[in-house]
Amino acid sequence: MMAWAILVSLCVFLAVLVSGRVKPATAFTGLATLYLLTGQVDTATLLRQYTNPALATLLLLLLVSLALERSPLLDWLSDRLLSSRPRLATAKLMGAGAVLSAFLNNTAVVAAFLGAVSRQKRLAPSRLLIPLSYASILGGVTTLVGTSTNLVVNSFYLNATGEELGMFQFALVGLPVALISLGVLLWRAGSLPSHPAENIQDRLAYFLAAELTDDSPLAGKSIEANGLRNLDGLYLLEIERDGRLLSPVAPEELLQPGDTLVFTGEVNKVQALKRFPGLRLFGHQASDLLATNLVEVVVSHQSELPGKTLQEVDFRSMFSAGVVGIRRGERRLEGQLGQIPLRVGDCLLMAVSADFRQHRNLDRNFHLLSGSFTRPQLGRRQSLAALGGFAGVIGSASLGLIPLFHGLLLLMAGLLATRILTVDELRRRFPFALWLIIGSALAMAQALENSGAAALLARGMQQLFSGYGVFAAFAGCYVLTLLLTETVTNNAAAALTFPVAWSTAQAFGADPLPFILAVAYGASACFLIPFGYQTHLMVYSPGHYRIADFLKTGLPVSLAYSASVLILTPWVFPF
Repeated sequence: MMAWAILVSLCVFLAVLVSGRVKPATAFTGLATLYLLTGQVDTATLLRQYTNPALATLLLLLLVSLALERSPLLDWLSDRLLSSRPRLATAKLMGAGAVLSAFLNNTAVVAAFLGAVSRQKRLAPSRLLIPLSYASILGGVTTLVGTSTNLVVNSFYLNATGEELGMFQFALVGLPVALISLGVLLWRAGSLPSHPAENIQDRLAYFLAAELTDDSPLAGKSIEANGLRNLDGLYLLEIERDGRLLSPVAPEELLQPGDTLVFTGEVNKVQALKRFPGLRLFGHQASDLLATNLVEVVVSHQSELPGKTLQEVDFRSMFSAGVVGIRRGERRLEGQLGQIPLRVGDCLLMAVSADFRQHRNLDRNFHLLSGSFTRPQLGRRQSLAALGGFAGVIGSASLGLIPLFHGLLLLMAGLLATRILTVDELRRRFPFALWLIIGSALAMAQALENSGAAALLARGMQQLFSGYGVFAAFAGCYVLTLLLTETVTNNAAAALTFPVAWSTAQAFGADPLPFILAVAYGASACFLIPFGYQTHLMVYSPGHYRIADFLKTGLPVSLAYSASVLILTPWVFPF
């Protein structure tokens, strides 16, 4: 009876994940806690899962990547790659993205190229960003450290067997799969829409500007006293006074004759300003001074903003900036911006104050697209030291000279000692959500085993595929993982399907390794829908894409990728 109850709880859990109403970290932690309270796992077992050595290696790798993503080498490389003919530039960008993603975090690679691709005017960013995102996935499947899903699978594999997967064990299948899929991707890239980069004049259409005349009765009174705080669909963003900007505007700020008041929001509600005497409208354009104060960013998957509105988080105080426009995919969002729940991947156009760059939580919340603000970068010596140290760790681990965890720990100590990384930065960027998901998923797998649900699942899979053979069961595990990664997230898909694949292999008396690799490759097979993979969300709005653009480009890539995985995996790793 308990085994069936566990399976029912997993079905409910999956429905909650697909609905998107609960964050994956909350759902995984909640179910693991439920299993603890009902006695399916004990406290010692639960805590042991959160200290899994492979999980600790993944967390260390992500933290070390914080230094690598600030290397100026990536910015220099992006400029060189985009100086070719369109087809060649696309191929070079895809190749570089794939190679770098084999060793660096996919998100860091896409973030490094995202700003350069969006700012350049030579090639339409919409022709480059989907290929960049897909290429980062394809490069990631070739090594153990290439993508977090491989390390998630390694965590489960270590827990089940006491052994870890090799650094380049994935490459035996992953490399030919990546090459075949990259070829298909390059062919389909030519069919992507060609949206020109947005210029400053387009961005200034977000604003209304009005000048305070010399005889205006508003002069000498505060913003709040004049009733400029609660307008219908508009809010006061900045004041231009004597060649300088006041931003954000405090409620007690006194207006002076000649002030230029800059408003944003629903610019079609200009009539809201006509009731103020002595306020002369300029039309829908702000000044050149304001244009120098604009920064465009993408909301990061690590951000605390998704699901919240600008008003809820008090955005102005939090970042010393005002949001003047939000774009989601190809469309600009209209209405009262402060009441729109934000999503990962949203493009925000912000007018920032001089204090904006001083906020320490910018890297966690945003990926910079354009603007005068630039993220801090490593010096040349620091960059060479960080990259050389990382290459040394990967090389030593590959040759078996030192375990990967030990090497990353030594590298982390060196980065902290040389102040390339700081403890504050590690605390701000620590991937708590991923840690909770994987640790909880390991505990859930243990509950499946303890309750007998895993054995029940194995018998069901055996009956389902008994007439079709072990290859059909292997393909079923792959397809199940692919469907989950398209509808939930890649790491959640890997965590949910590993116990299924392991139990199925045991039921058929087959070697579990090809089934486990099917989970790893399937969890990275997110090519159809932008909402299941973080790098797709990063490029969705900057590229002005529609979901149809991902489907038209991703379907041939997904078919080629899946066919290659299903053919090559059992050939290289026999059942």
